[in-house]
Amino acid sequence: MVGDVPIGGGAPVSIQSMTLASPVDLAATRAEIEKLADAGVEIVRTAVPNEAAADNLAALVEGAPVPLVADIHFNFQLAVKAAEAGVAKLRLNPGNIGDAKRVRSVVEAARDRGIPIRIGVNAGSLERELLAEFGRPTAEAMVKSARRHVRILEDERFEDIVISLKASHVPLMIDAYRLAAQEFDYPLHLGVTEAGTPRAGNIKSAIGIGTLLAEGIGDTIRVSLSADPVEEVHAARTILEALDLRRESIRIVACPGCGRLQVDLIRLAEAVDERTRDIRKPLTVAVMGCAVNGPGEAREADIGIAGGKGEGLLYVRGEMVRKVPEDRIVDALIELIDEVEPDPDPAARDAAAMTWTPDWEDGAQPS
Repeated sequence: MVGDVPIGGGAPVSIQSMTLASPVDLAATRAEIEKLADAGVEIVRTAVPNEAAADNLAALVEGAPVPLVADIHFNFQLAVKAAEAGVAKLRLNPGNIGDAKRVRSVVEAARDRGIPIRIGVNAGSLERELLAEFGRPTAEAMVKSARRHVRILEDERFEDIVISLKASHVPLMIDAYRLAAQEFDYPLHLGVTEAGTPRAGNIKSAIGIGTLLAEGIGDTIRVSLSADPVEEVHAARTILEALDLRRESIRIVACPGCGRLQVDLIRLAEAVDERTRDIRKPLTVAVMGCAVNGPGEAREADIGIAGGKGEGLLYVRGEMVRKVPEDRIVDALIELIDEVEPDPDPAARDAAAMTWTPDWEDGAQPS
């Protein structure tokens, strides 16, 4: 348990992110945590590099809308202080904080307060002896590093552990987690570390995290982007919803467009995406540009748009309910989203939609 958020044991996959603000700036860090919570994050991590940052933790924890994780390297005293401040989890590698006495101090502080510890292995910072042994960062080297840190905690009879094995190279990350899933009986925190800017980072994260989740590997995720952390949360939600591991937001189906278009489909789809990204309602919205696929996708969706010449037809679960001019489509869509309730049995509707064929006026589907 990370605060009130369960990890592993069949619990839903949770979303994490990390603050960018200086941890010494209490107001800025608190504001960032609030923004992340509003975006749908469930666990937030903050760096604790020094005493000043540690001194702020109690104030951050108090009133925080989500559980907080203290990210600590090397300094066992900061870890103890973070536990005393009431953080919900510690992220540290016990092999990096000193001798057994120091490890024991951290373990006792965590155990007494029911605080789990995440062991975070990163391909870019493997121990020198492992690099010498394996020649380069490999999945086997990463798992061996994790095993070392796990044993240090297990020797102290501490097993409230989460493990991550992150790499910026997606195939290496996938291989490391697959191996870890066979090796450990602890929850796994998934992520492609240093994935980059949203353009490439979202794709790398979706491939790495999505592949593993599709195989049943992984219990909590963070998308690591060189961007506003809120973008990480949106990306993580999209990954989970694409795999049907979560259903709480608007799911958009939008056609890529072609020469048949008579509306500005790209602008329309982008506007729908922007206006709906923070709406918490499990509805599917289809944004289609013409009459070829439009009616079929609209029938399958909760709400559908089929574009025409300067106008749009709006559907609710296959029934055409409104015709509006192009400049009114998005506003009309938002009004429908407010009115339409989630389908209690979307699977049945989806199955029916798979057997539907269009009834073209001229009796033949356009080529």
